[in-house]
This record gives sequence, structure tokens and C-alpha cells, in this order.
Amino acid sequence: MQKYQTTIARIFLAAVFLGIVILKLTAIASHPDGYLQYQMTLGQFGLPSIFAPLLILIQLLGGLALLLGFRTKLVANVLAGLAIFMALVLGRVIPDLLFLYLGIAGGMLLLSAYPQSACSLDNLKK
Repeated sequence: MQKYQTTIARIFLAAVFLGIVILKLTAIASHPDGYLQYQMTLGQFGLPSIFAPLLILIQLLGGLALLLGFRTKLVANVLAGLAIFMALVLGRVIPDLLFLYLGIAGGMLLLSAYPQSACSLDNLKK
């Protein structure tokens, strides 16, 4: 039963990161200067423009890897680090996001502690 609960948690956490990326890419594509606006938004939080493609790439690849259950422990640790980073950066300006991202980081750390789940590519290696 625990494997199925972990699978559901893994899929829900993947949906968070994939959903964020889909929303960002939709916003970027819907305006001619959408990417520039995204970079400027990150600048308001004190992040240089190089973070724009890095955040999208990490969240997209990490979300897909979680969804498929590929290298779950490693990906969960990376995404937990990203969530803590985002909590510290965004939490200074929007306090609600501090707690939101800390909760996501907690879920990721728990998934990292229990990476074995049903329906994952990690299980195919065995």
C-alpha cells in the first residue's frame, strides 16, 4: 500500500512543477515580449536573467522525471533544493510563498527518503 501512496505523492508533486512550467510557457508564448517580461519579473526578486531558462529547464526535466519515476531520489533532492531556494528568494517579497515552497520541499525530502513507488522507471532496472 505504501508504494501506491508514494506513487500518488510523486505524481502530485510532479504536477506542481509541470503545472508551473506550463503556466510560465503559456504566459511567455502569449505575449511578443513574454520572455523578457518573465526575466524582468525574476529581476524584481533579485535574480539575474540567467535564472529564467534554468528555472524552466530544472522544473520541466525534474517534473517529467518525477512523473515517470526516473532517478526519483536524486530528482527529489534537486527539486527540494530548488524549492528551498525559491522559498528564500520569493518568501522575502511574498510571505505566503515561503510556506508554500517549504511544504513542497518537505514533500520532496519525504519522497527522497521513500523513493520506491509503483509504476516507475526505477523499478524496471531490477
